[in-house]
Amino acid sequence: VTVDLVGGFDSTIYFLHMDSWRNEMMDQINRINQVLPRIASWRKTAEIQHWMRTVIRKFDHYKSEHHKILKEATTLLELA
Repeated sequence: VTVDLVGGFDSTIYFLHMDSWRNEMMDQINRINQVLPRIASWRKTAEIQHWMRTVIRKFDHYKSEHHKILKEATTLLELA
């Protein structure tokens, strides 16, 4: 069993500001396919749900930080 992302979510990751953010998100995305083969079938659904919440929460955090950086940069450009 593997999880494949649809809807371009993984390509959205590449628009994040920092390389470390992108790398961490890709690690999180890829983690599920490393975990699923090693757990019992009855745990897979719960593990996928937990993984989805983790990925979304982390992405929302980085997206928020990305917007803050863009806003600061815009302010600096307006003052220049």
